[in-house]
Amino acid sequence: MKKLIVLSADAMVYEDLELLQTLPNFKRLMSNCSMIKKVRTIYPTITYPAHTSIMTGAYPNKHGITGNFVFSTQLKNKPWLWFNDAVKTDDIFTAAKVKGLTTAAVFWPVTGNHKDIDYLIDEYWTQGEGDNLTEAFRRSGSNEDVLKIIKKNAPLMKERKHPMCDEFIIYCACDMIRDFKPDLLMIHPANIDAYRHEKGVFNDSVKAGVIETDNFIGQLINATKMVGIYEETNFVLISDHGQIDIKRAVHPNVIFAENKLLSVDGEGRIAGWNAVCISGGASALIYLKDKNNKEIYEKTYYLLKSMRDDGIYGISEVFTEQEINEKEHLGGDFAFAIETDNYTSFGDNTTGPISTALNNDDYRFGKGTHGHLPDKGPQPIFVAKGPDFKENVILEWGLIVDEAPTFAKVLGLELPNADGKPIDAIIR
Repeated sequence: MKKLIVLSADAMVYEDLELLQTLPNFKRLMSNCSMIKKVRTIYPTITYPAHTSIMTGAYPNKHGITGNFVFSTQLKNKPWLWFNDAVKTDDIFTAAKVKGLTTAAVFWPVTGNHKDIDYLIDEYWTQGEGDNLTEAFRRSGSNEDVLKIIKKNAPLMKERKHPMCDEFIIYCACDMIRDFKPDLLMIHPANIDAYRHEKGVFNDSVKAGVIETDNFIGQLINATKMVGIYEETNFVLISDHGQIDIKRAVHPNVIFAENKLLSVDGEGRIAGWNAVCISGGASALIYLKDKNNKEIYEKTYYLLKSMRDDGIYGISEVFTEQEINEKEHLGGDFAFAIETDNYTSFGDNTTGPISTALNNDDYRFGKGTHGHLPDKGPQPIFVAKGPDFKENVILEWGLIVDEAPTFAKVLGLELPNADGKPIDAIIR
């Protein structure tokens, strides 16, 4: 039985391959590979929606994940979409289990408590004082066998600190390979994404992250060789989105408050609302409490278009939900989407100045960010090598929704609800 390991290097882009192709482990694994130079991702170009599209082959209007966070008008410390019950369509893990394959995932987004992942470490972290890694990962779906791996590697883990968190992820993934030999394993380190947020799109920190990724590849290779499954394993290196450099954050909710579309208490928390802006970094979604209230709908739409036309609020485009659904397959309970002017990130503040300086305490407001329309900026990559992939096939462009159907075909699975199609040009 052929096996598949997918390593998603968050925010890696085609330009990074120039360095990666000179490094020993990538050269050892990926010589004569098949490659898609630039992959068109989904909108918004955000980690959780993109990774859900990677595992389902569906666009956000079908799988239902439109951002990283659970919708809430509590704009600070919102919970993330950690748990798989938020996903509205089937995925590659379920397709694998239907065929009797064993499945594993390490820090793959939106997989918490996934019933069809045998060996799971969700992208999740401890929730406040008194919590610990073991209990956090048990709550999010890690079984007792996996908890032994977590405990073994826990000294490596520093939550949301890179590359320590990523080293924990890779060590756990290698232990899963050695202990369980899963047929499907999907892994998601985020070191490169973090460095781009902190320092901008291209810099020495990102180069260090590419070198770290090469080391991750080497560890995975060695784990498969140790248990004798290297020759039967297909390896795929992908990414979810690129980033663009930004200069400031703008907070539309401040304007909404001034126009009586929301009210705030003395601590800046939302006390009441008819419209609210939920930041996705370089884009944002606008929700209405009642989408059928024509007066509020028109008032909000007019205000957004006026902000766009003023040219000072960082908005280049305003889409209705219907327009962006037709354009980018992004649908949901929101009423409007706004897009960056290419140097502005949108924030959630409800009071204070409309524009603020960048602050890397929140990934959306570092020097680099994402969420923008998918054709902007550097593009994600797809590189594949193994017994089921052709050699030396180079494609210029591909679609991220075609990745799950490609994985399914390699493993002999069906994904009937996917929007994408298998990339037959690279499959033997």
